[in-house]
Amino acid sequence: MSAYVVAITGASGALYAQATLRALKDVGCRIYVTITGPGQRVLDYELGWLLTGTPGEKEARLRQLLGYDAEDSSLRYFDWEDIGALIASGSAKTKGMIIVPCTMSTLSGIAVGRAGNLIERAADIMLKERRPLVIVPRETPLNQIHLQNMLTLAQMGVHIIPAMPAFYHHPQTIDDLANFMVGRVLDVFGLEHELYKRWEGE
Repeated sequence: MSAYVVAITGASGALYAQATLRALKDVGCRIYVTITGPGQRVLDYELGWLLTGTPGEKEARLRQLLGYDAEDSSLRYFDWEDIGALIASGSAKTKGMIIVPCTMSTLSGIAVGRAGNLIERAADIMLKERRPLVIVPRETPLNQIHLQNMLTLAQMGVHIIPAMPAFYHHPQTIDDLANFMVGRVLDVFGLEHELYKRWEGE
């Protein structure tokens, strides 16, 4: 079972994080989740996902919210300040990392190699181990600093997939828009899915 790191930060767009976690679960992946403090606040505000207590209690709550069996270890949660966690080491076997949604603060931290918390450290590992790193920034309008940081990361091989859903697949719901973006993310990893209708030409 392939393992992927999913990091959730405090940008608006919790729906994208929810859809990503569900899609990875549906295709049978192991998921290592970490969420910043502001990210937990946004999950509560936008989705009603209240995560409190110890990391173990938060892990149990995430399993419940996503429909896992209580003892299913294919989803694990790590505190975003625990730089001794499993995903803080390049020796941990993962196929890549997705940061969704990604704040400009987290993006800038990765671009300059700050590694000040678990998310930045895990992203740094993806870079040094040359594993796929996907960043889904959610901010508008973008200033020159934002754009420069994205360019810096893109030049390192990071996949920058802004939360910019398309409309050629005729979305009917907000979930359709979120699933389009998540489908594009899964495409980076070559994961098969049916999250959106692909363009077949006119």
